[in-house]
Amino acid sequence: MSNNKLTLLGKDIPEGKKTILDLEIAKLHTRTTVKVPVIVESSKNPGPVVLLMAGIHGDEVNGVGIIREIINQKINKPKNGTIICLPVFNIFGYLIHTREFPDGRDLNRVFPGNANGSLASQFAYQFTKEIAPHVDYVLDFHTGGGERDNVAQIRCHSEEENTLKLAEVFNPPFIISSNYIAKSVRYTLNKMKKTVLLFEGGKTNELNPEIIAHGVRGTKNVLTHLDVIDGDVNLTQKPIYINSARWLRASHSGMFQATVKNGTFVEKKQVLGYIQDPFGEFKKKIFAQNEGYIFCINRTPIVNKGDALFHLGIKE
Repeated sequence: MSNNKLTLLGKDIPEGKKTILDLEIAKLHTRTTVKVPVIVESSKNPGPVVLLMAGIHGDEVNGVGIIREIINQKINKPKNGTIICLPVFNIFGYLIHTREFPDGRDLNRVFPGNANGSLASQFAYQFTKEIAPHVDYVLDFHTGGGERDNVAQIRCHSEEENTLKLAEVFNPPFIISSNYIAKSVRYTLNKMKKTVLLFEGGKTNELNPEIIAHGVRGTKNVLTHLDVIDGDVNLTQKPIYINSARWLRASHSGMFQATVKNGTFVEKKQVLGYIQDPFGEFKKKIFAQNEGYIFCINRTPIVNKGDALFHLGIKE
């Protein structure tokens, strides 16, 4: 797709310039207008339109930090095509450090949205109608929910050759095969024939320098590969592919401590951590039920029986 005569949110985007638009849907109860900044950098040369988006869950700030650094380093200034940055999609959740919208809905479960629906649904509808049709590629940045700490990873459908190739170019430590979730933005964009990479890294309400560095480097690789920016694709590692995984859950309630490092390979029956009571009378080891790679660890110190503790990629 060419960036010639690109129109977003009802405004013509001039070539070779930076344009800041506002996605406006609602006001606070104080009548203060809530604006979601959309930063558009357009070159004078035709090329793909790439959308970088984060903060669809308001407490997942590592993604916000990644796009902030991309802007700080001027990586979003294309030589060809257009780069659109949407650093904080769920501005409501971001302001109060929560995942959901004020109406309690998960923005990433209401796409493609409805013009007359809930507040979250109206946001989703505006995005689907006004922004999504104009993009070719999307990088959607997330973190683990709550205290679940993800190793830097790209999630994509393993049977989509073009998407998998782009994931390899991103060059994360892990590439996780992931099916589409109905009513998610990734599902909706795929139905619109857009190429989508979903990045996961770290946990909520933190700015992790290592995760941010992975996200920035990978994005730069993708933009370089697409000939949107100058540079070389920097492949620093061979990604580990996970095609199937299982959650290892707590068999007891108590104080939880992991003893393995995130991202490491573990053997079957290896001790991964402990659950203890606060009185020193109870201590249970947590064993790996199969060999594979740990790519997510729950960092909460107090767990209940049945809580997800480790996400373990099964070696096939």
